[in-house]
Amino acid sequence: MSTNYAFPPGGLPTQDQLLTGRAVFTDAYAVIPHGTMRDIVTSQLPFWDKTRAWVIARPLSGFAETFSQYIMEVGPGGGSDRPEADRGAQAVVFCVGGSGRLSVDGTEYSLRAGSYAYIPAGTAWQISADGDAPLRFHWVRKRFVAVDGLPAPEVFVTHEADVAPSEMPGTEGRWSTQRFVDPDDLRHDMHVNIVNFEPGAVIPFAETHVMEHGLYVLEGKAVYRLNQDWVEVEAGDFMWLRAFCPQACYAGGPGRFRYLLYKDVNRHMPLGLG
Repeated sequence: MSTNYAFPPGGLPTQDQLLTGRAVFTDAYAVIPHGTMRDIVTSQLPFWDKTRAWVIARPLSGFAETFSQYIMEVGPGGGSDRPEADRGAQAVVFCVGGSGRLSVDGTEYSLRAGSYAYIPAGTAWQISADGDAPLRFHWVRKRFVAVDGLPAPEVFVTHEADVAPSEMPGTEGRWSTQRFVDPDDLRHDMHVNIVNFEPGAVIPFAETHVMEHGLYVLEGKAVYRLNQDWVEVEAGDFMWLRAFCPQACYAGGPGRFRYLLYKDVNRHMPLGLG
């Protein structure tokens, strides 16, 4: 698998460029193109050193309800000894560039492009950049929903090269998913996977289901069906899909189309606010 992952361009467009772009925000879905992820829209977080973040999803009325997602850039020698202030938040870290060190409950792991870590809620962890280039990673956060009688999942760290793609039935490998968590492991209430399409592959029907989705395009380009609209997306773009938003896609080529996919899973639906 390739490790040539997209990352926000930063900087600022020149004054002679048109304002027209592909950004879309609706009640059912949103598209945040990579060209909008500039220096001016970055955030800083408490207890992070030499670090900036692009916040591409957050719990918000009419937007993401179950998760937040940051794209983090940690300068050489930077990082955090107190990255997470919410003890109820679990995390997935997916590295897209640079190198670093992750410490979870005192155990250290090396990070490089393609590294994937699941960090359970309430776990002490630290992260730092240890190379000459910035450490760049996605940080997906979700409040863990415990279930009486099910133990909490454990920490694990792996690499996408060590996770074999599972072919979707009847696609001859043209559509596959790298699943970092066993779908039958009901301890987990979120999945963050990588979905792969070969050029010309499709989702051949309008998927309409209960999971909320966040999709960050790692490589390639496609035409994605979101609700009633066809939207062109490419490497570096982010899509949010509300639960039950119809979705389908055609992978455009010439290379593979791949995205990092978040979805909430394996829990009963809350009944009301009480």
